Amino acid sequence: MGFGFFLFACQPAVPQTVTIIDGETVVTAQTNESVPLAILNEAGITLDSEDSVLLNGIPVSLDSPIPDYPITLQLRRAGNIQTPIPQAPSTSLTITSNGKTLQIQSSTATVGAALAEAGIPLVGQDYSVPSENEPLPADGNIKIVRVTESVLLAQKPIPFTSELIQSAEVPLDQTQILQPGENGLTMQRIRIRYEDGVEVARVTEDETVVRPPKNRVLGYGTKIEIKTAVVDGVTIEYWRAVQMYITSYSPCRSGGDRCYTGTSSGATVKKGVVGMRYDWYLAMGGQPLYIPGYGFATVEDVCGGCVGKPWIDVAYSDNDYVPWSSWVTVYFLTPIPANIIYVLE
Repeated sequence: MGFGFFLFACQPAVPQTVTIIDGETVVTAQTNESVPLAILNEAGITLDSEDSVLLNGIPVSLDSPIPDYPITLQLRRAGNIQTPIPQAPSTSLTITSNGKTLQIQSSTATVGAALAEAGIPLVGQDYSVPSENEPLPADGNIKIVRVTESVLLAQKPIPFTSELIQSAEVPLDQTQILQPGENGLTMQRIRIRYEDGVEVARVTEDETVVRPPKNRVLGYGTKIEIKTAVVDGVTIEYWRAVQMYITSYSPCRSGGDRCYTGTSSGATVKKGVVGMRYDWYLAMGGQPLYIPGYGFATVEDVCGGCVGKPWIDVAYSDNDYVPWSSWVTVYFLTPIPANIIYVLE
């Protein structure tokens, strides 16, 4: 019997795939029909009154529309059904596929032979449980798992990073965006595997950079400007003003096991002396400051606990000690020192 498909003028834009198995003949084609009888008629295939049709291995009504594609139509010709050999034992089998069951009798030795005898093919990556090479199961249950795959193209952003550089155009202790950042973009090819319509695996097969990210560039200021201000009624000339956390100490309030009257520079612990963390002290030793509410001071000591934030420790004698624990604007007075820590953190 020959197979032929005819093109019509008014067809839907996306034809569907159908595989027709008629004995030893297998044809895969595209069709816009959804009713099995119409698909077979379009293919030029006629049925006798005793013939039957399986849809994906399950008996189907010839007039019922097909809900899902791709599909396989298996023709079971009445004249081709072989009478079982009388002396061969027959086993009752229940075949489950896509939630439907089919009862058959088989005298074959393996699952694959029984499925072939029933006219229920395993198409593509389909598999059975037990597998088709195994003997017929003792409980008579065979499950067919229909396997399909799809490919998804997905975009994935590449976050940009930030880069911090010096900038002589930015004022000291300020930060400006010199170049805005831009996320990059990759294109992923993802293969998705479905078994009986349920997703069971998702694998990224390929990932291509479509657009590389552009780093954000931040400039921290190194531009120094000398300014004047009146603070606490005092006119001062300064080159830096920074919010700093201030604590206080005195010879017998330094947290040690005894009273310490001397500083790291050799000066006496008294009002007008300021302590800083060790690396700041090395760079700023001797730096004159003005602290509102405290007055003029000079960096003369090391404060071991002044870490984690811009922090200084102001000194008093034991007789005039005043407790401090607050944030205050500290003015760094002229002249500008040779060694400058541009980022205080």
